[in-house]
Amino acid sequence: MAAARFPLLTERLVLRPFTDDDLDAMHAIYGRDDVNRYLDWEPRSREAVREWLDRIKTMTALTPGGEALRLAALLRGTDRLIGDFSIWRTSREHQQGELGFVLHPDFQGKGYGREAASLMLRMGFERLRFHRIAAHCDARNAPSAALMERLGMRREAHLRESQFIKGEWVDELVYAMLVSEWQSKQ
Repeated sequence: MAAARFPLLTERLVLRPFTDDDLDAMHAIYGRDDVNRYLDWEPRSREAVREWLDRIKTMTALTPGGEALRLAALLRGTDRLIGDFSIWRTSREHQQGELGFVLHPDFQGKGYGREAASLMLRMGFERLRFHRIAAHCDARNAPSAALMERLGMRREAHLRESQFIKGEWVDELVYAMLVSEWQSKQ
């Protein structure tokens, strides 16, 4: 299986590996209270984003040995970084993967999340040959749940008080899609 060639293009977006130059844009996303409300960490300082960026910018492999693909989503024509989209292997034996995404609030509700996440599902099913891709969110995060449903993922579980995050027990929603379901939508 060949590694992906970057950038990956959608109608309105460019997806490419993260670089050191993305520090300010990533801090503008992950430094916000509203972005981190349903995540299991607090808003990140600029230095914390720099350290994190050093780790995620290497997540570009789409080979059997590569475990993760994490890409910056930029608006075509402006090169403004608006989100962070990922797919990673959770089980080699069972051909399982997981989808993740964070979109700057100024760009939510415009279809960008669906556009980028659809590409990540395509990569997971067609390049990595996953049998099943799951995604999780805090049950209070209605926009994330709605995006997973728009992607054609099915809700498999509502786990009651399954995680202790930021001092409280929270419910978690689990969505998934099988390769056969992906193929039937193409």
